Amino acid sequence: MLLSAAKQARENARPDYSGFKVGAAVEDSEGRIFAGCNVESASYGLTICAERSALFTAVAAGASAFRRVVVVTAADKLTPPCGACRQVMWDLCRDVEVTLANLHGATKTYQLSQLLPEPFDAKSLD
Repeated sequence: MLLSAAKQARENARPDYSGFKVGAAVEDSEGRIFAGCNVESASYGLTICAERSALFTAVAAGASAFRRVVVVTAADKLTPPCGACRQVMWDLCRDVEVTLANLHGATKTYQLSQLLPEPFDAKSLD
């Protein structure tokens, strides 16, 4: 169900400059699913990735604890989240399960700590 939500969100992506559609979905601790897609801007810094889109939608709906994240692209090679998304995922989800998937049926699951082995968080501010 989470993978389907990510695939469906990918279809709504607006990759007007890169042409690279990404969909993501997150499951909160209550089992609710929130999806997001990448939306690009001509001013590239204003672009939002699918992972952050999904997480921010979840937070806006009141979600505060997360179980899983799925990221879907059409690329042959599974595409991990960018550094900014990894940081936001750590801030909001901590060491969440992250599944990378493509439209060809390939998947691989990680813990976020595998993708972000030395996270910057509140402990870094001490």
